Amino acid sequence: VAALQDEKNSLMSENEIMNDRLEQLDDSFDDPNTMVAKKYFSAQLQLEQLQEENFRLETAKDDYRVHCEDLEKQLIELQHRNNELTSLAEESR
Repeated sequence: VAALQDEKNSLMSENEIMNDRLEQLDDSFDDPNTMVAKKYFSAQLQLEQLQEENFRLETAKDDYRVHCEDLEKQLIELQHRNNELTSLAEESR
């Protein structure tokens, strides 16, 4: 029982130390002057910029897809028109 109580006390002490370290880390994120906070905010800013760039590229991709579909329709229409004109030219000959 004594050994278990000693182990319990040791674990409780270690738990307090870990909680203190966790609070210090939390405080370091709140303080904008710490290196960790600067790196975190820099990474967060970079992530936001990349998300905006990704949105812009997705929008451009959608625009190009629509444009490509329009060009494909025009190509099919022009091919049909070319076939008609070729047929008419052969009849004329």
